[in-house]
Amino acid sequence: MKFPSDSEEIDVESGRLEKDREKSVRSKRGLTLHNQALLSGLAYCFSSCSMILVNKYVLSSYDFNAGISLMLYQNFVSVIIVSSLSFFGIITTEPLTWRLIKVWLPVNMIFVGMLVTSMFSLRYINVAMVTVLKNVTNVMTAVGEMYLFSKHHDNRVWAALFLMIISAISGGFTDLSFNAVGYTWQFFNCFLTASYSLTLRRVMDTAKLVTKSGELNEFSMVMLNNTLSLPLGLFLIFVFNEVDYLSQSPLLRLPTFWVVITFSGFLGLAISFTSMWFLHQTGATTYSLVGSLNKIPLSVAGILLFNVSTSLENSASIFFGLAAGVLFARAKMRKI
Repeated sequence: MKFPSDSEEIDVESGRLEKDREKSVRSKRGLTLHNQALLSGLAYCFSSCSMILVNKYVLSSYDFNAGISLMLYQNFVSVIIVSSLSFFGIITTEPLTWRLIKVWLPVNMIFVGMLVTSMFSLRYINVAMVTVLKNVTNVMTAVGEMYLFSKHHDNRVWAALFLMIISAISGGFTDLSFNAVGYTWQFFNCFLTASYSLTLRRVMDTAKLVTKSGELNEFSMVMLNNTLSLPLGLFLIFVFNEVDYLSQSPLLRLPTFWVVITFSGFLGLAISFTSMWFLHQTGATTYSLVGSLNKIPLSVAGILLFNVSTSLENSASIFFGLAAGVLFARAKMRKI
């Protein structure tokens, strides 16, 4: 019988150590990826919830009646931050050329309209009902995809969309603070949001053809949208006569007010960055599902923080709509 030599024993032992080391590295890598996905998901949820709540706080609690000016200032803050990051080489953005601006301007006008109508509706409607009514956007998008791109959806998707419509209608009928003006603005917001999502992909593909690098990353899109929104926002301020209001508003002399709206500008940019980070760490399906689940704590926080008067029927309609949103996201996941 031949006994293993010392060198053979060392080789075997070193092989075991190498395998253990590889397992440890793989385990740490998997843990790191999991932590990155969890951290990015929490950051996305926090920034998106906080943005809506802060906007509601500014428009309702401060009674700030200049939603376009608020949108303009938030976008200005975003432009300053992105420009600074690009200047110091932390991120890369495409240079703004006339060819790129002409391609992007139509979708930017929809983008501005989407933000403005969101501000107007949020002033009159409570946060919980806004989140439910936003489900109508999914219905409009699905119908648009069917007619514009011949994209067909299965029965589960249409069933979830039908539940969304029912919840929106029942929520409106049982809303104790129903405001026709706010609901009208929210309907326009749903239409513009659906239009933005339907046209964005086509415009992105066209815009890539006129960029110097042949690409258009998310930072460039953020820069494009926010920069082009500034002159259009200024024009709308004069159209809606917010200049007179701003010149007489005592809020502009309050340092705390400037802190809050500046913070809202940072949150607006944080949503763009954290959504890209989260989407990169997970995927479109998880991103969509978390976005639907995110509406649940947002609705609860909106009711509690702003002391919204609600009935049992209205609360049931709200959570019915939120559940329909989750069912819609899951139906879309099964389709993929």
